[in-house]
Amino acid sequence: MTSPHPQAPHAGEPAADRHILQVTGADRFSFLQGLISNDILPLERAPGILWAALLTAQGKYLSDFFVIRAQGEERLLLDISSALAADTARRLMMYRLRADAQITEAPVAVARGLGTAPSGAFADPRHPALGWRAYGLPQTMPPAQPIDWDSIRVAHCIPESGIELVPNESYLLESGFERLNGVDFRKGCYVGQEVTARMKHKTELKKGLVTLAIDGAAPVGTPILSGEKEAGTLFTQAGGKAIAYLRFDRMQDMTAGTARLSPLS
Repeated sequence: MTSPHPQAPHAGEPAADRHILQVTGADRFSFLQGLISNDILPLERAPGILWAALLTAQGKYLSDFFVIRAQGEERLLLDISSALAADTARRLMMYRLRADAQITEAPVAVARGLGTAPSGAFADPRHPALGWRAYGLPQTMPPAQPIDWDSIRVAHCIPESGIELVPNESYLLESGFERLNGVDFRKGCYVGQEVTARMKHKTELKKGLVTLAIDGAAPVGTPILSGEKEAGTLFTQAGGKAIAYLRFDRMQDMTAGTARLSPLS
């Protein structure tokens, strides 16, 4: 995955909270295609990266990860939150049955950054503001200033594993996966697909993640009240804004602890 030609280092930083799994074997594409929310078959034709989720049969979020096929490689890499890696690997092995697919750990370093990407890096598929991700590339160096990833996420309402994305509770469409290129409605069946498709085509979302203006601060997980009625939950906060999970019909007179919340103008 490294470039044969030396080049100047690019500003990027290690993603220390990420873990890399690899999927090998003749059935690696068909195996993942029947399990995850996004269409993996474009990676069978060319190198690339996509973002996807693994769901319960009831359509609830279990984990999310990037799937990467690097130039010149046959294996697939899964870039996943370290906190979710072991359980996700066990669950994938449970689904493997007779498929020729092996899931193992891969000692690959992950870097991410903004601005000009190093050769071999991939643009983050969720949103252009999230920059690039690189795998196994040694030619990165710390940026001049630490990157405030939370501010970027809050500004664009991008959920994070273990914060806004809660295993066995979150639903993809309420969490913005369609807007962030994490679900494909044309790929066919996968675990949890029926519930996700029904939410897309037969119901109107009444709850979901939104970015709000916040005056003050409160711990992640603080309940949000609309007047005296329960309205949702407060999550990541940065730069006078916050991500919240809300009932859309209660987006007025909102408080979370001592903080006041309001829709962005």
